[in-house]
Amino acid sequence: MTALIETRRDGPIVIWTLNRPERLNALPDLEDGEAFATACEAVNADPEVRVVVLTGAGRAFSAGGDLKAMRDRRELFEGPGTAIRERYRRVVHRIVRSLYELEVPMVTAINGPAMGLGGDIAGLGDIRIASDAASFGAPFLKLGILPGDGGAWLLPRNVGYARAAELLFTARSIDAATALDWGLVNRVVPAATLMDKALALARKIAAQPPQALRMTKALLRQGRDLTFDQILEMTAAMQALAHLTDDHAEGVAAALEKRPGRFSGS
Repeated sequence: MTALIETRRDGPIVIWTLNRPERLNALPDLEDGEAFATACEAVNADPEVRVVVLTGAGRAFSAGGDLKAMRDRRELFEGPGTAIRERYRRVVHRIVRSLYELEVPMVTAINGPAMGLGGDIAGLGDIRIASDAASFGAPFLKLGILPGDGGAWLLPRNVGYARAAELLFTARSIDAATALDWGLVNRVVPAATLMDKALALARKIAAQPPQALRMTKALLRQGRDLTFDQILEMTAAMQALAHLTDDHAEGVAAALEKRPGRFSGS
């Protein structure tokens, strides 16, 4: 069986490719929660990794749920409601929790359709770059179901309540240009240049001091839900640690000497 996530390394950058192109990278099979959890845990545990780029093989980023499996009531959708609920928790929720808890920045390079769970995975990127062939949709209601992957929490944070409501309540899809206008993606680029642009951005991120980079991502993530006072307390604690790093001393020296910093992660 081909691994769902094909992994390759470019220095401090990890590149993940959803590698199920014959099924438009449909998700999830029952083993996919474990696959994402394993990949994310490996990145979190490796101090040499500074950024992840996630894309899809073939013509889709991910078409989302497997309609044939839904129709046949097999795999994730087999059995009584209690069994399906538990599989959502152990498979679907494990995927999105693992990606949300990734400690390094993640750039999603959205090469084609990103639908349902696939769209929400794309939306979990800290920075999202779309090819001009990409499209986005949350077609849950059209299938008689609801966003069971946390999309009702994530989508309003990415595009605002009203636009999230429009996508969910109408089950319509939007093209890359509309996704850019709505703030769902940072930029749209020609399909042929997508990975070059994503990797160029990843290299700029990877040039930053890695400990401060991970702490900054943690502040951004926590800042969605904590109060201002709580974030200030977190910031004070993290900033105290950052001031004691060699990378801070290097950053100050580089700024004074008008040269790029050379950060080691120490």
